[in-house]
Amino acid sequence: MRIIISPAKQMRTDTDSIACAALPVLLNKTGILLDWIRGLTYEQQKALWNCNDKIARQNAGRFAHMDLYRDLTPAILAYDGIQYTYMAPAVFEDGEYDYVQDHLRILSGFYGVVKPMDGVVPYRLEMQARAAVGGCKNLYDFWGADIYREVMDESRILVDLASKEYAKCIEKYLQPGDRYITCVFGEQENGKIVQKGVYAKMARGEMVRYMAGIHAEEPERIRDFNWSGYRFDEDRSTETEYVFVRQDRSSKNGRA
Repeated sequence: MRIIISPAKQMRTDTDSIACAALPVLLNKTGILLDWIRGLTYEQQKALWNCNDKIARQNAGRFAHMDLYRDLTPAILAYDGIQYTYMAPAVFEDGEYDYVQDHLRILSGFYGVVKPMDGVVPYRLEMQARAAVGGCKNLYDFWGADIYREVMDESRILVDLASKEYAKCIEKYLQPGDRYITCVFGEQENGKIVQKGVYAKMARGEMVRYMAGIHAEEPERIRDFNWSGYRFDEDRSTETEYVFVRQDRSSKNGRA
């Protein structure tokens, strides 16, 4: 069984806490992207990143001096967003790093796919960015089926904890016999289940930590997840979509 999650826009460098285990498997294509971005003007880079001047200048500097082989941070520590904060990899216990290294895959517009202990550098490149590289119309086209092939293992079971932007990299290439389960974290409003960005990111991170803690090997194990007020809703769930509904709105940050 494999688990997929999205990266975070913000990144940090930590070359001391944990040693990197390897380089990302699709690094040759990352090099193509790096050369292409370096060939853009600053204004073209800023448009690609769709950000303000401060962030654009920071990332223009990053790409201008980027070395894909030195001063690397393990990916699970490099991404600095809500999902990763609630995953809390810095306090993983014995065996939990091994679990995520075997089961978790982080999807990336720049690296394609990385294992938690792969060494990465700070970058900015969202999967939906309009990057027409090497005759490809966008990054989905550029990466093609490569991400799917690297993510899927012999079990043919994939638990989707990624955003729709990144899940699209996988869904297009699913094959007969694949079991693809999307986890929905929402709350009931006017009879409907609504996902709210911040809370969904928090729950996705906590779900990874929960799965690592119990060393889940079958997707059915995650139905017992009950952190931050979320409970598995059997009536709303299907074989391909697990729905977790937040019951206690006062429990936003802690485990229930």
